[in-house]
Amino acid sequence: MLITQNTTPAIDFNNLKDAIPSLTEPFKPGAATNVGSIISIILPYLYVIAGLMLLFYLLLGGFHMMTAGSDEKGLAEAKGKITNALIGFLLLFVSYWLVKILGYILGMEIF
Repeated sequence: MLITQNTTPAIDFNNLKDAIPSLTEPFKPGAATNVGSIISIILPYLYVIAGLMLLFYLLLGGFHMMTAGSDEKGLAEAKGKITNALIGFLLLFVSYWLVKILGYILGMEIF
């Protein structure tokens, strides 16, 4: 019986670097020449951070709701945290589309 050996090809990091955009590319000197380009560079990272914060607050509110038990005050605080997280999601959603629409109207390539 012939046993084959699985071998993985060697990784060529030069090709990998070209396939994955680097975080340092937009921050080279001269990359941001006007306000629109600065916004285009920073805004996607801010949306990711805001999305992670939203997830954290939803999980935190859910955890507090589960551990509140029959404590009405703790349950109300947990519901408030979840409500605030959902309001934050709504603001994040609206701001994303507002930026996209304004970028389209003003002719700026954002994202």
